[in-house]
Amino acid sequence: MDSMRGTTVDGETFMPLKTYSAHQIARFFLSLVDQETNDVSNLKLQKLCYYAQGICSAMRGGRLFKEKVAAWDHGPVVPELYHAYKNYGSGYIPPDSNFDIQSIDAPDRISLEAIYRYYGQFSAWRLRNMTHEEAPWRDAYQEAGGSEITIDALMEFFHPQIDDEFVKNVYGQTTSAESHPK
Repeated sequence: MDSMRGTTVDGETFMPLKTYSAHQIARFFLSLVDQETNDVSNLKLQKLCYYAQGICSAMRGGRLFKEKVAAWDHGPVVPELYHAYKNYGSGYIPPDSNFDIQSIDAPDRISLEAIYRYYGQFSAWRLRNMTHEEAPWRDAYQEAGGSEITIDALMEFFHPQIDDEFVKNVYGQTTSAESHPK
């Protein structure tokens, strides 16, 4: 499913939305980390990226990042990110002070900052446990550990949780089914 690239809905054309790499989204989150209170481990970063993919994709009408999310034992994981940060083990990943936040479009930055403010307050293990209660991970994991958590499953799960007023203010569109062409 693609995002609303130059799509016209009810006579209104929406600006094209970028599809990022998961590495860009991870680095964005790491750029928000405070050196003094850093508690972002690989496990926590994986969960933040899962929530970003699910929530932003539901708001945008298509993928936030191109990589797949898999249902691993300890919750959703973007395998490419896991391997990029596995050298940190269960330790904290340093903040990324060199990331150019302007590489993320303003509406997506606003959404990602809101996701970080909310989900970033929880520990890695709390986030892990939260994802285990949610249908996208649970259904994919029951199918077979390591299965892909599909973008459709994420959007279906997160769409009812989205505040249409927030989406309209940030993206200039609503999350109604009519504004999500497939």
